[in-house]
Amino acid sequence: MSLSELCDAGFDLSLDEALLRGGYPRIFKDQLNPTKAYSNYFHTYVEKDLRQLIQVKDLSQFQKFIRLCAGRIGQLLNLESLGNEVGVSSNTIKQWLCILEASYITIRLQPFFENFGKRLIKAPKLYFTDVGFAAYLLGIETTTQMARDPLRGNLVENLVFLELMKSRLNAGLEPQLYYLRDAHGREVDFLFQKGHELVPIEVKASKTFNKSFIDNLLFFRELAGERMSGGFVIYAGSEKLTFHSFTRLPYTQASSAL
Repeated sequence: MSLSELCDAGFDLSLDEALLRGGYPRIFKDQLNPTKAYSNYFHTYVEKDLRQLIQVKDLSQFQKFIRLCAGRIGQLLNLESLGNEVGVSSNTIKQWLCILEASYITIRLQPFFENFGKRLIKAPKLYFTDVGFAAYLLGIETTTQMARDPLRGNLVENLVFLELMKSRLNAGLEPQLYYLRDAHGREVDFLFQKGHELVPIEVKASKTFNKSFIDNLLFFRELAGERMSGGFVIYAGSEKLTFHSFTRLPYTQASSAL
């Protein structure tokens, strides 16, 4: 479920509650403890469904692999690095990633390939289809832990990504979402392609707005020129504001960026 659907259903969640509980309807319908619910889901998936999808000799390796993926939310996928940590080949990691995608656990966000005269990174980024499940895999069990977790910002980025995806897919449209990063590490979190126009979207986990939040939007404006159509900073605060042709949006209104 999207944040707006949860709100319409009478669930007024804080950001940390939304990150912890995720979007599976049954957790809300049956008032389940998210940690226990996701634990049951995880073990059912690994011990039953997974065995029907592929032959995994060592299930503990696959479990470690999924948890390591959760620690890489919003990061560039490096198959060799993952393989070294898990103790399997990069080809096995590639196969396992395909399984995670085929069973609707993860999504790979592709880079925007068009060359703006700069050397652009072409590796995909990794996100989970449910942020509550990702939080469980990271060992986060309470909102207090969530507020202090060093990967909270990654989970906020994942949440916003899902809101953008749901908005497009629920309307029967292709997501048309990408990201962009150059060789110097300058990155736009999400890039929405709207015909010829490109809309950059930055995500920040802070409740307090800082003018440095638009630095990457300014970088992209220099890169894209007239093709850039506005720009958005989605943050953890509650106020919407337009400034310098950019719009600051609360995370609860993330879909308004599309």
